[in-house]
Amino acid sequence: MFSRLREDIACILERDPAARSRFEVLTCYPGLHALVIHRCAHWLWQRGWHWLARFTSNIGRFLTGIELHPGATIGRRVFIDHGMGVVVGETAEIGDGCTIYQGVTLGGTALEKGAKRHPTLGRDVIVGANSQVLGGFTVGDGARIGSGAVVVKPVPPGATAVGNPARVIQRDADAQREAAAAKMGFSAYGVTQGDDPVSQAMKSLIDNASGHEHQILLLWQAIEKLSARSRELPLGDCVPHDAQTTEAFDADKLNRLVK
Repeated sequence: MFSRLREDIACILERDPAARSRFEVLTCYPGLHALVIHRCAHWLWQRGWHWLARFTSNIGRFLTGIELHPGATIGRRVFIDHGMGVVVGETAEIGDGCTIYQGVTLGGTALEKGAKRHPTLGRDVIVGANSQVLGGFTVGDGARIGSGAVVVKPVPPGATAVGNPARVIQRDADAQREAAAAKMGFSAYGVTQGDDPVSQAMKSLIDNASGHEHQILLLWQAIEKLSARSRELPLGDCVPHDAQTTEAFDADKLNRLVK
């Protein structure tokens, strides 16, 4: 028990720059208090003392403003920051290293007793303030839930879910788009994750231009290779003099079009 408590204090000191000392964390962090009370309530719940477990949980809710059902499974090094208004349902599972901010609900949509009604969070998941994760699905390891998001479907590992209803943004695809935009001479930051029609058009333009550039490069490589192997004509005669084999993307022109 004391080793878990020391572990919880250490993870808060690591993740919260406002934490100044172990004593401050131990005495002034309601998220830590809620987790300690939940462990007692969960121990009672597992042994069939359901009323006493719920009563203990209600004491924790009264003292901290955080409602953790005694049936919920919570891993190690979980940090509930601020915590007021956090609600975690009976069949919810929270993996090791997760961070949960205020106003979060891990709730259910099904009414069947005994069913898996609440979400499962993988390891190192971050759930932003006032977001709602509703249903018996899984949020993958390392995923992030944006503040105010309403998530009603699974989130892949490493992805980000934002909006209402939440849309899933794949980290790798978004990073590739940003790299392509930077290569073209402008940044698509701020428009690659929006629902605005202009933003969606910019996404398509960036992806399309990046794909065309790659295909054109492959074509020129093939032409130059064939020309070099030709014995009848020199390389300069095989490639048209007015052909452009170097990259010349006019970013200013594209910027003028979308203004």
